[in-house]
Amino acid sequence: MTLRVRALSSTGDMTFGQGSGNYLIDSSAAVCQILGTRLQLWQTEWFLNLSAGIPYNTKIAGYGGLSVASTILKQATLSSPGVISVDNWSVVFNAATRLYTVTGSSINTIFGQTSFPSTNTVIASSIT
Repeated sequence: MTLRVRALSSTGDMTFGQGSGNYLIDSSAAVCQILGTRLQLWQTEWFLNLSAGIPYNTKIAGYGGLSVASTILKQATLSSPGVISVDNWSVVFNAATRLYTVTGSSINTIFGQTSFPSTNTVIASSIT
């Protein structure tokens, strides 16, 4: 399996101007970027495929609580290209800010083991 994705900047924008240096190719960083963007995509957000994404509005926010959210997000992670398994999976919900955060997960990829995210990453804001 070959993975090639355009690298994103620290602000989430695509990078340009460095030729092939703007791509993550066959690396755990490519898997992590795919995973990060997958977890941030809300179902019905992408007009070309309304079923793509995480069902935050219909299955997570105000519906099933943290255990349901964790299960859905972990399933999405395990079905991501290049992911073999997940260890130390943790999803935290902050009621004051209404944010779900993945913390300190260890991801086994086809390119080796890596941390996802490298720091705590907010994956979605609840609308409950």
